[in-house]
Amino acid sequence: MALQHLIIGNGPAGMTAAEEIRARDPQAGIRIVSNEPHLMYSRPGLAYLLMGEISEPRIFARTQKHYAEQRIHLLHGHVTAFDLLNQRVQLGDGNILGYDRLLLATGASAVPATFPGSELDGVVYLDTLKNVQDILRRVDQGARAAVVVGGGITAMEMAEGLRHRGLEVHYFLRKKTIWSALLTDDEARIIEDHARAQKIHIHYNSEIKEILGKNGHVTNVVTTGGEDIACDLVGAGIGVKPKTQLAKAAGIKVDRGIVVDKYLETSAPGVFAAGDVAQVFDQWTGESRVDDLWSSAQHAGRAAGANMTGVRVPYIKGAPFNAALIFGVHITSIGQAGAGRHDKEDANETLQYQSRGSSEVFWAHDGKSYSSAWSRNGDNSLRLVLNNDQIVGALILGNQDLADPLRDLIGQRADISPIRSQLQTNDPSLPTTIREFWERWRKSDHTISRALRLARQVSPVSVN
Repeated sequence: MALQHLIIGNGPAGMTAAEEIRARDPQAGIRIVSNEPHLMYSRPGLAYLLMGEISEPRIFARTQKHYAEQRIHLLHGHVTAFDLLNQRVQLGDGNILGYDRLLLATGASAVPATFPGSELDGVVYLDTLKNVQDILRRVDQGARAAVVVGGGITAMEMAEGLRHRGLEVHYFLRKKTIWSALLTDDEARIIEDHARAQKIHIHYNSEIKEILGKNGHVTNVVTTGGEDIACDLVGAGIGVKPKTQLAKAAGIKVDRGIVVDKYLETSAPGVFAAGDVAQVFDQWTGESRVDDLWSSAQHAGRAAGANMTGVRVPYIKGAPFNAALIFGVHITSIGQAGAGRHDKEDANETLQYQSRGSSEVFWAHDGKSYSSAWSRNGDNSLRLVLNNDQIVGALILGNQDLADPLRDLIGQRADISPIRSQLQTNDPSLPTTIREFWERWRKSDHTISRALRLARQVSPVSVN
């Protein structure tokens, strides 16, 4: 009898799991339950939709035809409880769905603002397609000024998107720089200069004390420093938290995310978790970590789907990778790319309020960080994080020619001892040194033998 697979979540982890199950088992029953009334869409694409760079139809990552061809039955509804003993899931409309294998790919959701006045109409988020539709409706209705709070990618995307829509934007930062856990002061300055060039007002060391309103609508905010700023919208990009509530209520082991083993199986047999909601063992730090990365969710979803069919192959997590375009600046973070500030307050805040486009691995390094500018007068910047004879992290701003080479060198743990001394000199020729080394390295017998060894040890669900 064909296995019945039930997947909770219609994002990258849930969809790639469903596709992997179908590829491995043509007879399997596959159902996806989504609490949004849409086909799968690109969450990273929401920022481009807000800015007007793309139209809404282009946000969708899968078509209705694809679901039909893959024989994936998409249900729209809210899960209210898991009955693990009887292998059933209850929906808000009273329907009960049975399963043989269950995947929790529920993702993460925006941390709600808790300032006094956060309940007022006009406090908005950039987390779902509905959120963007709501913001655009408010812009069409005459919103002219906004305050945005938050130090990560989502807040920056919201500030930029609202500015592109013609609003006056005040961007509040709790710290003295943008994204202080990831970016050094010099890197942050590049981003901030581009934000100011777009006429975004940056307020450093500023926090909202209270949101004020009239007739239930936002009218202005008061800061802890005494500023009073008129606005129609308050954009909250504080961070996201994994949606673990139902799993925890069902008795599944939960820490910062849903804890899984090397097969992405939870503490409940036959129940798997993948994507932003899962806390996965990380080979780079030796600890279980949470990612909020689209690419990581795809890879983990594919691995979970394979294991749900019974192949039992361990998932080997690759180096976390994220690429974004912020205020017109391309930024790529790979591996343990954090700024290395090791500030206790920053560390606690990062764990509690991780932003989309982040990984806990980003802030985990204890190696020494070296910086080198590609152009002394430009906006191109490269920072490497080294630990002994390996590059364990990289942060690239501007020119992205080294993104793929560094992803390879970090992901494959290449021995960079032949060029280590050159990597520590801040020499303008550093990009050329890295590229030439990468080209030699990828043709080497060591690289080929390592690839073959990995291929023998691990199925295609392993990624680097």
